Amino acid sequence: MKKFIYASTVILFLYSCGGSSDSKETQFYKKEQTAAQTLEVSIEASGVIEAISSVEIKSKASGEVLFLGAEVGDFVDRGFTLAQIDQRTANNIVDQAQSDLEAAKVRLTNAEAQYERGLELHSNSSISDKDFEDIKENYAQAKSTLVRTEVSFENAKISLDDTLVKSPISGTVISRPVEVGQVISSPTSAFGEGSIIMTMADLSKVRVRALVDEIDVGKVKIGQKVSIKVAAYRDKEFIGTVSKIEPKAYIQQNVTTFPVLIDINNEDNLLLIGMNTDVVIEILNKDVALSVPTMSLRTRKDIYTATAVLDIDKESIDNFLQEKMSGENFNRFIVIKDSRKGPTLSWVKVGVSDLYNVEIVQGLNKGDVVYILPSKSLFDYQERFKERVSGSFSFG
Repeated sequence: MKKFIYASTVILFLYSCGGSSDSKETQFYKKEQTAAQTLEVSIEASGVIEAISSVEIKSKASGEVLFLGAEVGDFVDRGFTLAQIDQRTANNIVDQAQSDLEAAKVRLTNAEAQYERGLELHSNSSISDKDFEDIKENYAQAKSTLVRTEVSFENAKISLDDTLVKSPISGTVISRPVEVGQVISSPTSAFGEGSIIMTMADLSKVRVRALVDEIDVGKVKIGQKVSIKVAAYRDKEFIGTVSKIEPKAYIQQNVTTFPVLIDINNEDNLLLIGMNTDVVIEILNKDVALSVPTMSLRTRKDIYTATAVLDIDKESIDNFLQEKMSGENFNRFIVIKDSRKGPTLSWVKVGVSDLYNVEIVQGLNKGDVVYILPSKSLFDYQERFKERVSGSFSFG
């Protein structure tokens, strides 16, 4: 409503410049009293829901898919069997490895007996040194063969276990590009990086990737609260927190934006991957003791035009402007204050602003009344706020 009132005042002022002098006092200005107020500023952006963490599930075994234990949208616990690959080859390898292991044990038993017999014979000089060395070498080879076959047997059992694909996390299946009967390859095969069986994500906490204009991104801080809405639940507001501001810009059609990542608790699983979002990042929310409309602020350049409406004599203005103020047009401005003597000029120091109202830090008291007279310089001032204001909107 305030935006409408101020705009209407501007239109009325411009229109009345061509009218009669009789209407000046009633049409060219309005008065407003200083007031305590909550100043709020926010940034709007659009974004897309994405998973914070997702896992591509691949099988370490190659072969035909015989069983799939979950579909897209299913929630599964860690360790749940997601798929089974044809085990025939793996079973054959286990059987062969087990047979080799048993044979190696027999060979080691025989070699050990020969070694003990040879040791006795060698001590009695019944066999030559060379024959005893051959017996010792055969015994060592038998022990080495047993170790190798034990390792091969364990590896074969692992390969058999790999034909059962287990879920590495508790989460939701978000894609399943394979079907039962399809032949897949493992990441260790000679056929590329392996087939993706499923993709899973933990959707209890999701993320919005919002694109924020480069003019506004400097005002966004890690930890700021964010309001998020999605088309599926227009009446519901989701609250998130800024977790990261990515340093690389995204440029499209000569518009530069920066990705801002916003984490959201999604325990009800209402937010789904790929949903479009409307994001509102609150960058100012401050209760101030004194505030006035920004349109009541004047500059040294436009004060003569403004005061002419109120019939303030030029000599009084000249005397007032002899004082040089540090921070003019930045955090120091002129206001026209109503007093018993009529309109008087006063320097004020301003603080934060929501673009339509500004905090008064110094120069006015509670209950003071100021004049609002639209001028071009004030619109320029508001534009400077939009483009140059700091992240905290503080003038220091």
